[in-house]
Amino acid sequence: MTTFHTTPVRRVLCLAGSLRRDSWNRRLLQAAVVQAPATLQLDVYNALSAVPLFDEDLERREPAGPASVQALRAAIAAADGLIIATPEYNHAMPGVLKNALDWLSRESPAGEVLSEKPVGVLGASSGPWGTRLAQASLRQVLHACGALVMPAPTLFVANAASRFDADSALTDLATVQSLQSFTLAFERWMERLAPPLRMPVPAVAARR
Repeated sequence: MTTFHTTPVRRVLCLAGSLRRDSWNRRLLQAAVVQAPATLQLDVYNALSAVPLFDEDLERREPAGPASVQALRAAIAAADGLIIATPEYNHAMPGVLKNALDWLSRESPAGEVLSEKPVGVLGASSGPWGTRLAQASLRQVLHACGALVMPAPTLFVANAASRFDADSALTDLATVQSLQSFTLAFERWMERLAPPLRMPVPAVAARR
């Protein structure tokens, strides 16, 4: 018997810029996992809190970076694309996210993992602005890191408390539709920038 797998899948790492377990942006990424097309595999990264403050003395002692930085680099390198959901603190992205990007921008034995990496940016906030300024500052830093940031569509989720239920599920229909459009557009963005995926080799059963 010959088994054919006809649907290639692109892997996307999802990074929340907040360390809070139940942050709106983590919930938004978890909703993206549900709403993404079957041809995308979205995985939410949960170890950002382990990344230490960027320190060139520490980098000099450990050229490959601390273990937590190596793990983050490896996760991004293994993914076909990266989606970052950022909160907005004082009209900018959070320091914890900027710190991670500072580590990722450095040369290392693993290379510069953000360089030419397809990246999508979105965000959610409890206020009325939906992280517009945070996303702008994040895009600026990603551009400096050589990442290929999807220009559109944008997604600014304001008044987030009204869009999720008590179980953290996204219930606002307009936001669900916008998230579906975002993930579909990001799939097309990766297709434009990356070489075609190779189809898995058919598994052929041994003949008796």
